[in-house]
Formats: sequence, structure tokens, C-alpha cells
Amino acid sequence: MNVTRVFDLIPHQLESFPQDVMFSMKVNGEWKGHSTKEVKKIVDELGLGFLKLGLKKDDKVAIISANRIEWNLIDYGVQQLGVVSVPMYPTITEEDYRYIFQDAGVKIVFVSNDELYQKVSRAIEGISSIQAVYSFEHISGVKHWTEVQQLANGGNVADLEPYKAAVKPEDLLTLIYTSGTTGNPKGVMLTHNNLISNFKSCAPYMPVDHNHRALSFLPLCHVYERMLNYLYAFCGVSIYYAESIDTISDNLKEVHPHIFVSVPRLLEKVFDKINAKGEELTGIKKKLFFWAKNLGLRYDLSNSLGFWYNLQLKIANKLIFNKWREALGGEVRAVVSGGAALQPRLARVFWAARIPILEGYGLTETSPVIAVNRCQMEDNRVGTVGPLIEGVEVKFAEDGEILTRGPHVMKGYYNKPDLTKEAITADGWFHTGDIGEFVEGRFLKITDRKKEMFKTSGGKYVAPQSMENKFKESRYIEQVMVLGDGRKFPSALIVPSFDSVKSWCGIKGIPYTTDEEMIKNPKVLEKFQREMDEYNEHFAQYERVKKFALLLKLWSIEGGELTAKLSLKRKVILEKYKDQVEEMYKE
Repeated sequence: MNVTRVFDLIPHQLESFPQDVMFSMKVNGEWKGHSTKEVKKIVDELGLGFLKLGLKKDDKVAIISANRIEWNLIDYGVQQLGVVSVPMYPTITEEDYRYIFQDAGVKIVFVSNDELYQKVSRAIEGISSIQAVYSFEHISGVKHWTEVQQLANGGNVADLEPYKAAVKPEDLLTLIYTSGTTGNPKGVMLTHNNLISNFKSCAPYMPVDHNHRALSFLPLCHVYERMLNYLYAFCGVSIYYAESIDTISDNLKEVHPHIFVSVPRLLEKVFDKINAKGEELTGIKKKLFFWAKNLGLRYDLSNSLGFWYNLQLKIANKLIFNKWREALGGEVRAVVSGGAALQPRLARVFWAARIPILEGYGLTETSPVIAVNRCQMEDNRVGTVGPLIEGVEVKFAEDGEILTRGPHVMKGYYNKPDLTKEAITADGWFHTGDIGEFVEGRFLKITDRKKEMFKTSGGKYVAPQSMENKFKESRYIEQVMVLGDGRKFPSALIVPSFDSVKSWCGIKGIPYTTDEEMIKNPKVLEKFQREMDEYNEHFAQYERVKKFALLLKLWSIEGGELTAKLSLKRKVILEKYKDQVEEMYKE
């Protein structure tokens, strides 16, 4: 069957490779799956139910929930009528919900649990367009999502056909509001064809098919995980939803996935956890662990390091790296990384451990993938985001900004024609806001965010993101922000990894009192200075961080320092810690 609208994926899977498990999630401690046939039945009943509720083409329905089967059921159910889904992060503020509900003209809201129901109830006060709020979990006095399904009441599925036929590939599929680091969220208009062109272009690079399983834990409300979920459906991969970010390590061992997608921060945490376990070993076991790790850090995808290295690596894989693979479920064929820059050392060491990392790049506005590294070594370069996918064009503006054109580029920003005109040129080139270059003629490398580069008072441009990524290689640095716009030199705000600091203090015989006291301890400050000195060596003299301040509190979405995508809100952080910043620049 030819897939031209996203909802075609279900009949396509039913016809090509009907699965016993299309989607699965844990219910009362047990994995409960829905077959392709069951999913089709529920989605069709929901479509008939939405018709009964009076929903029509281009109406908007919001979904606010962590990843679960019902998220997809509602998504596919509304698509068949040409109704537009508006997915939102469960973590954003009531003010953001209120703004989005009004801007999009949302008619119905689906929430997962009571906490979100209470939050949404406050946000919708006085908004007349919203007709009802339904929940996925049973909440007293709140309509359950199955009530929509029950409205079908044995109706005829054939009644949906004229509505499905009226949905064209160029029609709006979804409105995804990007949080951004400043101002109100912007609604990105993505069509059926935007997403379909993207997952069809990525399909040839998938090392999995209808015989395999995926674990899903990144938010479905973000285009990255959502497009991958559509891609899994297209290839017939069974999707298992992790219970939460905190249960990923257990869920990996239960599901034994062949693929999952991640963000660099999570891969860093996996690596740090493995490293910490290595530190706890003693004697020959500890020596073997660090021997294997150091071998892995030297791994080169594009050049063989010779017979002796390869032989050692084979032994390391048998003795040490097999345990790394077991920690990820033992059957992983690929891990896709995106959303931010991945530290090259992580890519190297995981590849050495036979855990292929495929780093890619894209934006919400590009549906999302522009480029991605592949499983074949000749099509993978560490430190880049890989070759372009088919159908995607890229060129560079005079200042190095990446411009892209193709069927993946959004329709525009909802209700914002001026911003759309600013972002997309008359001949279809979208301004990504990222600075980049091609390596070896075809591997795209991202060097920084255009808006985040700053100029020192000496007139030198500094790209903070690549520096921050390097500093985060230190196990003692949890979060870091490099600053210095208009100043004499760059400096950094650092949130330490207090577990690592505590462990180091124990080894050095330094009594650990409180986190607050330790960030002022002269020996701890000296240790951080040595860390900064070591990583500063990788930068030009004018880029090097001359001073730093250690901070007590982890930056978070709730604290307002991070966007929902976990990007730094630099202006907010600068304002919050202006006293510490001024202290660093005192003469």
C-alpha cells in the first residue's frame, strides 16, 4: 500500500507485516501489547467518535501526556478526519498552555493523569473554544478517552472513507509549538508530506525491520521521537514505551530493544554510570576495565589501527564491552543520537563496544532530519552529523549559516506570516540558525548556533556550544555555560556533578560536609581549575575560559533555565547569576 498520509501507516502495516505487538506499555507491572489489528479497530472507532463530537477538518486537538499507547491512538484517530493534533510537553507552564490553546484555537484536550488535568483546568479558564477535556487514566469526575471510542457505538467504518479521501498529503498534520529561548512559543505547521518524506528518506538507513523491537522514551510531543515512531510503524518495528526516564535501564533489560533514539545527555549519563562502576572495581578487574575503555576512546571508524589494536579490541569486547551491551538489553543494533552535539569520545567508545551510534541533525521546522550518520562505516564520521538524507538540499549563507530546502521544510509558523517570511526565503530555503560546514565534501558538521556566538571586547568571535560540549567531558562537570559577550575574556558558570566531587573528596581524604561548603573549598576549586586548564588546551588563546564560578543548583525546565528541549536559556541564566558573573569580571 502506498503511504501518502500518515494514517495510511496502519493499513500499510496490517497489509505488509501485521504485528502481534504494534505498541506495548507496562500496565500494573506487566507489558501489555496491542496488535496492528487491535490498533486499527480502536483508531477507526475513535475516528467515528470524533465525527459524533462534531470535529471537522482543520479543527485542533491537544495531547498532553508522557509516551503511552493512547497518545498514538488519539493521534491516528484525529488524522483520519483531517483534524490537526497539537502535542505539548507535560512539563511546560500553565501560561504556555494557555497561550497555545488560544493561539491554536484548540477544541478538545487529552491529558494523561490527574496532575496534568488540574494544571490544564486552571489554564483553560475562560477559553470558550475548548469543548472538553479527556484523560487517559481514570480520574473521578473526568471524561475517559474511551468515551470517545464508545460514541462509535457499532457505527460503520466505511463512513470514515469520504473524510479520509478528503485529506491530502499537503494538508496540515500537526502544530508543534517550539518553546524557544525567548518569547512566546511558535507553532510549527507540519504537513503529512513533511513527515512522510522524512521517514521514507530515513528508512533505507534503518538496521531493523518487522522482526525487531524499539524502546521509546524521548517525548512523543517532540518531532524527533514522533517521526521515528512513524518510521518504526512504516518498517513494522514493534514499539515499547518506557515507563519513565528513571526506569530506562530496567526497561532496556526487559524489552531487549534492537534500536532506540536518545539525546547526548542521556548517553553521557549511561557512560558516566558505566565509568563509576569501573571505578568501584579493584585489582586486575579495574585495570582491565580502564584498558578496554582507553582502547575504545582511540577507536577510529574511518581508519584501521592495525592488527594488534584489532586483536586487543576483540579481547576487550569479550571481557568488558559485552557487559556494556548487556546493560542496554544485549541486542542493540543502533542508537540514534540527536537534539544536541554528541561528544566524539562517546561515539568512539560505543562503536568500539559494538554499539553503533548514529548521530543526526535536524529541527522541528525540518520534520526533523536533515542529515544522519549511517551504520556503514564509510557513511559515518565521528564529530559530524553525517551525509544529507535523500531529497534534502543544503547550502551555506555568507556567514556560514546552514540553509536547507526540500519536502521536509515546514509550511510556516502558525498565525505568524512575518516570522515565516523571515525564516523561509521566496525560493524555499529555510534558515536553520546553525553554523556549519561540509567535511570531506559530504559530512555535515555543526560548529555552533548563530545566535549564541558572542564577541569579546577584543573583537574575537567565540562559539560557546562546542566549548561547553568539550568541558562536559569532565566527569566533574554536570552543566556549564560559557559567556563573555563584550567582555575581555570568556568565563563559565558551572554546576558540578556533586556525586563525582564527593567520590574525589573520599579518595583524597577531604572531609565532605555540604554541597554549599564544598563549592567554596579551596582544594575543590583547585581541582576544577585543573579540569578547566586541561580542556582549555583544545581552544585558541582568545577562546580559553579564564575564570569560572561553581553553582549549587542544577538548571531545570521547572527552574526556567532550560527549554523543554533542554537547551540553555542563556539570558535567564545570565540574569539569575548576574552577581557571580560580575564577580568574575571584577578588576
